[in-house]
Amino acid sequence: MIAITLVVTVWAGRQTRSATDFHSGGREFSGMQNGFAIGSDYMSAASFLGIAGMIALAGYDGFLYSIGFLVAWLVALLLVAELLRNSGRFTMADVLSYRMRQRPVRTAAAVSTITVSIFYLLAQMVGAGALIALLLGIQPGETYLGMSADTAKIAGIVVVGVLMIVYVMFGGMKGTTWVQIIKAGMLMGGAFLLTVLVLASYNFNLGSLMADAADASGVGQAFLEPGLNFGKEVPGDAWQTLWNKLDLISLGLALVLGTAGLPHILIRFYTVPDSRTARKSVNWGIGLIGSFYLMTLVLGFGAAAMVGKEAITAQNSAGNTAAPQLAEAVGAHFGGSALAAVMLAVIAAVAFAAILSTVAGLMIASSSSLAHDFYNSVLRRGKATEHEEVRVARGSALAVGCVAIGLAIFAQSLNVAFLVGLAFAIAASANLPTLLLSLFWKRFNTQGAVAGIYGGLVSAVGLVIFSPVFSGSETALVSSIDINWFPLGNPGLVSIPMGLLCAVVGTLMSKENDPRRFAELQVRALTGAGAEKAPQH
Repeated sequence: MIAITLVVTVWAGRQTRSATDFHSGGREFSGMQNGFAIGSDYMSAASFLGIAGMIALAGYDGFLYSIGFLVAWLVALLLVAELLRNSGRFTMADVLSYRMRQRPVRTAAAVSTITVSIFYLLAQMVGAGALIALLLGIQPGETYLGMSADTAKIAGIVVVGVLMIVYVMFGGMKGTTWVQIIKAGMLMGGAFLLTVLVLASYNFNLGSLMADAADASGVGQAFLEPGLNFGKEVPGDAWQTLWNKLDLISLGLALVLGTAGLPHILIRFYTVPDSRTARKSVNWGIGLIGSFYLMTLVLGFGAAAMVGKEAITAQNSAGNTAAPQLAEAVGAHFGGSALAAVMLAVIAAVAFAAILSTVAGLMIASSSSLAHDFYNSVLRRGKATEHEEVRVARGSALAVGCVAIGLAIFAQSLNVAFLVGLAFAIAASANLPTLLLSLFWKRFNTQGAVAGIYGGLVSAVGLVIFSPVFSGSETALVSSIDINWFPLGNPGLVSIPMGLLCAVVGTLMSKENDPRRFAELQVRALTGAGAEKAPQH
């Protein structure tokens, strides 16, 4: 897998000559190709490994992530895809700053893009560490190539990080997109094969599979009902029950609204020639993603029934290796240890490809934002040459990759689906309100955009730091301290309205108002006229 994707990256690197090639792949991709790339960006290792693991351990409640991720695409299709493609050139900030003062808005957008991307990157890197440990048989207490188990897992994370830096630095958006198209085909094929084999082992009787999964879970019928993981009812503690219910609503809000604010998804709309193709690519994406998430249901219940909770948590406490373990169990069921080894290798390679392509997409979003928004538009006031911009983008990819590697080493115990939920909450709080107000509110101005982005960003990240996820329990990210006073694990219920409120209040506190620029943006958003031109600085 690595060899194939590196060959594609080298080929694409030779085709990358301008900033348009590096940031948006020369806008040459068809609706179907971009749809596969969108699906690939979205059907990440966090989806494949994290959601399958959550369903295997939490049953019905784990499937809520699948539903939230899928429904979210309607928001992206109806409100964002076409208008964004028509209004911008390379990044989300092109739209946000079109009728505003460039420097403060682009700076805020770059900060937001990097924050969301880092959290999402963490999810992929943590999944990579768990996957490599399973594939190479790295067990606690044993050594591997002279390294302890923990050191070997860290080495795996570093290897993935170095690979993703290479993809982006040399392949740009063209290389990244082709790697994603190949990976989407492999992921759909691998998931389909595994789904068919799981169902075949139960004579295609889904009811029998679910009954076995419930029996093996240790909680019986509760495994198939809501409340095992989210929205738990705590007898005798009405307040805790209320917080648990609100946490579920908060997670749902973040998942449904977050997609339309994810930077690495938004820049995919710039890789197509026009808005009609952007709509087509979203339709292709919805079809692929919908099919995939239906298959995760079978994979999750299959892992619960055929692998068992104890075996899953023994390998990885957060359940991130449930799908590859299921592949091994299914292989053993049909063809003994030889087929088990082949199935594990195939599914692990597919999951590895999922990690590599998604991290490359996130890296290109971060590096493009740093180079195009911050370096060119803020520091150089739009006067940097294309060659300079591409060179800075490659340097930015290296810096962001190193930060992601460092943070992922400390976050190995977290379920990757949770980390993705957190990235969605930040995107829904900081990016989506300002993006929609920019496109639809005539009075919106620079102060409102900056206040909205920073208000949503600070409230989302700040509330997570003071939540039970960060401290105050054995399963928290930092178990040695207790600064936990915010009761919700996902901040979306508070941080999304906060981002919107900050944007509105910030706008009303400033007298800046330019109806002419708003009219120009509307014409551009609805018709695509002048979309290739850079905004005036």
